[in-house]
Amino acid sequence: MEALRTRIEASVISISRPPGSPDFRLPKGDPGLFGPDSPCWQVHSDFTSMLIGGVSALLLQMLHPLPLAGVWDHSTFQQDMLGRLRGTAQFIAGTTFGSSADAERLIERVRRIHASVRGVAADGRAYAADDPALLTWVHAAEVWCFLRAYVRYRNPDFSLAMQNRYLDEIALVAEKLGAVDVPRNLKDLETYIESMRPQLRCEERTLKTVELVLNAPAPNALALPFTRLMTRAGVDLLPDWAKQQLGMTPLRPLQRALLQRAVGIAAMPVRWAVRQSSAQLARDRMAG
Repeated sequence: MEALRTRIEASVISISRPPGSPDFRLPKGDPGLFGPDSPCWQVHSDFTSMLIGGVSALLLQMLHPLPLAGVWDHSTFQQDMLGRLRGTAQFIAGTTFGSSADAERLIERVRRIHASVRGVAADGRAYAADDPALLTWVHAAEVWCFLRAYVRYRNPDFSLAMQNRYLDEIALVAEKLGAVDVPRNLKDLETYIESMRPQLRCEERTLKTVELVLNAPAPNALALPFTRLMTRAGVDLLPDWAKQQLGMTPLRPLQRALLQRAVGIAAMPVRWAVRQSSAQLARDRMAG
């Protein structure tokens, strides 16, 4: 059992804390941007729901033609999806659980990368990754999906007040990256997402993104069934209008209930196995 536990934990850490991640144990007593009592620590500490939310967020983000063009033109997403996933996970973990200095370094690094990402989308419009409006869209889609996944798959009793606190806190990272008019509560977030729908469309490269996500590789053979299940849950997490744009049929109530049960069962050994998560190392840092 210990060998199995170690192997599961290693698979999770290979994604959630890749080489080059901050040392979450130092410096002692540094709360980082949010601190251990924050909703951000709570939501971002569950690997299963974050993976589901991440899949959903990527598909939702890529319905916007300009971020889609940026990813296709300036990243190795098509060739190295796991690398893209690790980079995103490293940023989220570092800005959530890292020290204040480590979080600021990660944010500055992403700002430098964004400054060089420019081009022209398939519809002829120019895009820039540091465009404040695009940064707001990418952030809003991401945190909306993280929150939906956490409530559905980890904590259905997460109150509206806590959800609003989470959105208010995590807006800080988006603003540090350059986003503007960031929604800070659930009502404003849902109003914003709805307002963006006329700008969203499904293109050829959107469908290729879906195909890549549905066939995403796993860190190893042991993790493949888990990865496929989390991907399916991420697709189901999308709002029905987004699924329809992507040509996907929403699950029936019984299918969704079975999926939620399967995810709950699959999550148990992962939650049991991971003892040295980024969140736990950060708690150890705070314990001094």
